[in-house]
Amino acid sequence: MSRSFIRPANYPRTLTVIGAAVLVISVTLYLALPVASLFFRTTPDLFISSLFDPGVTSALLLSLTTSGISLGIVILVGTPFAYVHCRNTYPGKMVVDTLIDLPLVLPPAVAGMALLVLYGRAGLIGRYLNIFGITLAFTTVAVIMAQIFVASPFYLRQAKSLFEQLDPAYEQTARTLGASPVRVFATITIPLTASGLVSGAVMTFGRALGEFGATIMFAGNLPGVTQTMPLAVYVGLEGNFNTGLTISILLVLISFIIMIAMRILTTRGVRYA
Repeated sequence: MSRSFIRPANYPRTLTVIGAAVLVISVTLYLALPVASLFFRTTPDLFISSLFDPGVTSALLLSLTTSGISLGIVILVGTPFAYVHCRNTYPGKMVVDTLIDLPLVLPPAVAGMALLVLYGRAGLIGRYLNIFGITLAFTTVAVIMAQIFVASPFYLRQAKSLFEQLDPAYEQTARTLGASPVRVFATITIPLTASGLVSGAVMTFGRALGEFGATIMFAGNLPGVTQTMPLAVYVGLEGNFNTGLTISILLVLISFIIMIAMRILTTRGVRYA
């Protein structure tokens, strides 16, 4: 058997297997080593003690709160919008699709500048809001607005895809039985697409949690007001390195949990589809 294994005819297959293994290991190490290095740079005692640092707790609380609010707004507004958009044909629909996807490729700093030019104190809309004493830029509200702008496409794209794939026959059957459009949407459409919508919501939350560029441009970096976890990491590089390292590890752990949750939800959605 050993002689047949090393026959020249088996060389190409052996080399292919070895090459594939080297490629997989190389890519995996390239992606994993930078993340793993964060955990080797600290100790459990130092990490736990840094968790109680006021800068860490403040940034963590602000990030979770604003990301949760942003996600709630995206779900409440984005779900019916995606459904209406998919179920109807109207002039400029392709342009709307493009605008929905634009934040995915737009540099975050440009997104922040655009929000600042529109809603800043001297912005196109902000100047009129300022007359009534309403200030959006460099406030916690600005953090939420920036998060919604950059993260909403993740949910909207997922919701659009799910509604497009859903067989309209289910909805039509319910309507023939006398159910109103709102009831059909709430009792038929949403339950049938729930796992996919939750998966999109999880990704949206993760993207909002990690937002940096648009936030620092439009909301600034004010501790306790607009300093989210990614901004606190940036500050930690110039000041308390352990604080920045601890927040970085927290973001890695949260991101890992988010990705695992998304894959579990996706797997369940495929299983029950």
